[in-house]
Amino acid sequence: MGAGHSHSHHGHSHGNSHGHGHAHAPADFGRAFAIGIVLNGVFVLVEAAYGFLSGSMALVADAGHNLSDVLSLLLAWAAAAAARKPPSDKFTYGYKSSTILAAMANAGLLLVAIGAILFETLNRLSNPAEVEGWTMIVVASIGIVINTATALLFLRGRHDDLNIRGAFLHMVADALVSLGVVIAGVAILLTGATWIDPVTSLLIVAVIAWGTWGLLKDSVKMGLLAVPEGISEADVRAYLTRLSGVAAVHDLHIWPMSTTETAMTAHLVMPAGHPGDEFLRAIAHELQHRHGIGHATIQIERDADCALSSAESC
Repeated sequence: MGAGHSHSHHGHSHGNSHGHGHAHAPADFGRAFAIGIVLNGVFVLVEAAYGFLSGSMALVADAGHNLSDVLSLLLAWAAAAAARKPPSDKFTYGYKSSTILAAMANAGLLLVAIGAILFETLNRLSNPAEVEGWTMIVVASIGIVINTATALLFLRGRHDDLNIRGAFLHMVADALVSLGVVIAGVAILLTGATWIDPVTSLLIVAVIAWGTWGLLKDSVKMGLLAVPEGISEADVRAYLTRLSGVAAVHDLHIWPMSTTETAMTAHLVMPAGHPGDEFLRAIAHELQHRHGIGHATIQIERDADCALSSAESC
């Protein structure tokens, strides 16, 4: 009969310090979303109607792009609301990471819009048609005003939150699209050349594609729990290793909980034993203010070998 192994880790105390920082939480952009959705929703209907009436596929394509914007604004708004829902026993982080999913879906929607505009544009290059230049100019000018106004609503949040940045980029791209349509309308009036319309559209698609690629790349990285932009794993590791009494650092993980909040766990090997709660509070404060990590969990261990194994010598 084998003797039963005893797994009591004597020098193995757990200190869990949770620094919950809300300094980096996004401001409530609810009003901005509501205004943006209503303004752009109405404009989509108006623009599509005039596009069909005037024979301008550029206007119809622009309306399609605006529609993708309304959808992405709705997505981003829903994600922002979900991120504020309190945690439950099933979703212990709450719904914060839905902001990452929304950013991905947002990029996906933009790709669909690009595909639709590209398809229509190539079609128009091979089959040019008559276009009413004045209608293009007037309707697209209204589009510039609406999109610029909406973009300004999200201006101050664009650096802090991927979804707010997504909304901001959508609106800037839309203002550019509308500007392209205005320029195309003027050129068509002056020259009568119908190919101008689709060529302008191609240039705009390239601009939108560039912004979408960045958004897609960032959101996929977050979905794969990569260390967030602006945080250096090496710097955090160096800081923890330099702390007095720390012999080694292992199991260091840094990952995004949402598009704005970052979590971290680490095991610190401290042969002299647990230095007390004040030590943990100081670490949490430093990680938050110096490294932008608001949710840190630290585990203190006396002996690295004992902590990682169930050796009888422990």
